[in-house]
Amino acid sequence: MENRVFELVTDSFFKILIPGITVTVPLTVLSFALALIIACSMALVQFFDIKIFKQAARLYIWIIRGTPLLVQLFIVFYGLPKVGLLIDPFPAAVLVFSVNEGAYCAETIRAALESVPKGQMEAGLCLGMNRMQTVRKVIFPQALRTAFPTLANSLIAMVKDTSLAANITVTEMFMAAQRIVARTYEPLILYIEVGFIYLMFCTVLTEVQSLGEKRLGEKMI
Repeated sequence: MENRVFELVTDSFFKILIPGITVTVPLTVLSFALALIIACSMALVQFFDIKIFKQAARLYIWIIRGTPLLVQLFIVFYGLPKVGLLIDPFPAAVLVFSVNEGAYCAETIRAALESVPKGQMEAGLCLGMNRMQTVRKVIFPQALRTAFPTLANSLIAMVKDTSLAANITVTEMFMAAQRIVARTYEPLILYIEVGFIYLMFCTVLTEVQSLGEKRLGEKMI
C-alpha cells in the first residue's frame, strides 16, 4: 500500500506541476497584468473625479465585486455563445480574471492615491507640473508603497482562484489533478498534492512580496 501511494505521488507530481507552469502561471501573469491596467484606469478616473466616467467606474466595480467569480466565468464561456460570441477557454479565463481582479485592485489603488496628503498635489502644481505629471512623479510612487502589500496579496489569491478555470475546461493544474483522480480513485492523496503545489507557488510569491516591500521601504528612506 505504501509503495503504491509513493509511486502515485511521484508519478503524478510532474503531471500536475507541468500544467501549473505552462497554464496556471501564464494565466495568472496575463490576467493580473491586464487587471492592473484596468485598475489604474478606474482609480485615476475616480481620483480626478471625472463625473461621467467616475459613475461608470463605480457601476463596474459594484457589479463585479457583487457577483461571484464562478458566475462571471460561466456567463462569458457558456452564456455569450448564446448571443453568437464564442471565446476559447484560455482567453475567456484571462478576460474574466482580469476584469474581476481589476475591480478589486481599482479600490486598492484609489484608496492608496487618496491616502497621499493633498499638499503633495499642490506642491507638484507649484513646481510647474500638471495634474497628471504630479500624479505620475509625486503621488503614485508614494501610493505604490501603500498599495503594494494588498496588490501582492491579490496576486497570491489569483494564483489559487485560477483553479476555477477548470470549470470552463482550461487544462490548468487543478484539472490535471482531477483527471488523475478520475483514473486512480485516490482523491485524498492527489488533492493534498495539488494543494501542496499551490502552496509552493504562493510561498515563492510571498518571498517576492517581502523583497518588494523591503526595496520600496529602502527607497522611501
